[in-house]
Amino acid sequence: MATALTLHPDRLLPTGPAVRPIARRLYDSVSGLPIVSPHGHTDPAWFAGNQPFTNATELLVTPDHYLLRMLYSQGIDLERLGVARPDGSTPGTDARQAWRLFAANYHLFRGTPSRLWLDWVFSAVFGLDVRLQADTADHYFDAIGSQLATAGFLPRALFERFGIEVLATTESPLDDLRHHQALRRSGWTGRVITTFRPDPVVDPEFAGFRANLARLAELTGCDVADYTGYLDALRLRRHFFASMGATATDHGHPTAATAELGDREARALFRRVVDGPVAAQDAELFRAHMLTVMAGMSLEDGLVMQLHPGAWRNHNAALYARFGRDRGADIPQRTDYVRALKPLLDRYGNESRLTLILFTLDESTYARELAPLAGHYPALKLGPAWWFHDSPEGMRRFRRQVTETAGFYNTVGFNDDTRAFCSIPARHDAARRIDCGYLAELVAEGQLDEDEAAGIAVDLAYHLPRQAYRL
Repeated sequence: MATALTLHPDRLLPTGPAVRPIARRLYDSVSGLPIVSPHGHTDPAWFAGNQPFTNATELLVTPDHYLLRMLYSQGIDLERLGVARPDGSTPGTDARQAWRLFAANYHLFRGTPSRLWLDWVFSAVFGLDVRLQADTADHYFDAIGSQLATAGFLPRALFERFGIEVLATTESPLDDLRHHQALRRSGWTGRVITTFRPDPVVDPEFAGFRANLARLAELTGCDVADYTGYLDALRLRRHFFASMGATATDHGHPTAATAELGDREARALFRRVVDGPVAAQDAELFRAHMLTVMAGMSLEDGLVMQLHPGAWRNHNAALYARFGRDRGADIPQRTDYVRALKPLLDRYGNESRLTLILFTLDESTYARELAPLAGHYPALKLGPAWWFHDSPEGMRRFRRQVTETAGFYNTVGFNDDTRAFCSIPARHDAARRIDCGYLAELVAEGQLDEDEAAGIAVDLAYHLPRQAYRL
């Protein structure tokens, strides 16, 4: 028997009778603000081509590594969920059967943010009023599929319906940005911009590093076998990305290590990583040096830097061999920032023209390292709770541990960092509710007046991400 699907109007708001009314008023003041999504991984081809999404499985399940990792942890093969292999093949996969499998296991997501986001999508986007479970799987698949075939559910229509003011995607420096170029030619007024992610050509341990350098040479006409030519090539690609709307770079390094090498030492290190094989310590030193180099380039061209360290990527070697990157097998690690960032901060930390936004998967660093660093250096800002901590409790822990030292205005609001397009408004709604709940507690405790809290709520939801990312 189907169970009703309902969204509690006060979900995620504090339950205390003295705090909830304040939180509700604060939330009501920001719930309708436009969405600023300055960092994410949606596909620009969706908006350039504006073709219908195929079905519920391809839209909601296969792109979402949050879902894949949970299902895989329960012994469900990714092939059965329609996940493509590196060659693009999906042998023997039926989208409806994959959806039925997902629906039968939807209970696994109870208590997780994925359940929170998806229930919002099912109710608010598709108007479904019964809970997803095995016996409603076909009802969901058919109802979602029929709506996806209509004009109101085309990618651009959903973008506008969601109230997205700007959406940043993330591309490799080897990407020709053809979809962003097509968007510019289309005349559509939705703002979709790119972000420069240089990892494939600055990380010697990135798969295909030397082939990537060869492609970089083809794109730029620079001699990337020479250190000066290599830096020139990176500048040219940054300039191209900026010309296509990019306002930021993103660096997904294993650690936050930075270094500043002299010219001779840098050239010798570059020669070693290009000639190979690359020793692990050389790979780490080169990444560290290139972060400092990139900070210098950001001062030249004005692109904001983002640093997302601390993930052991593709930890499951067998899964990586079968399906490639980004299938839910990345695991957080302890991360040092105080010592690791010192070389870069010695050179650029006092530059107010530089913005370096720091993220972490190591929550133990919030109060001990990140808040004190961002609360002192003009160049630093703190990104929101990220990835494994992009959850109601994770967001609360972030605010409670960093605010006393860094304040609100050394943080950058919220970014959703997602491949799951329809979850974007759900994630922003959750973040606004959590922030309003935290602010309401400060009001109830007499630490803030309600008018101050209301101003902060608007800043966190809208103004801070626009300012931090120079949008």
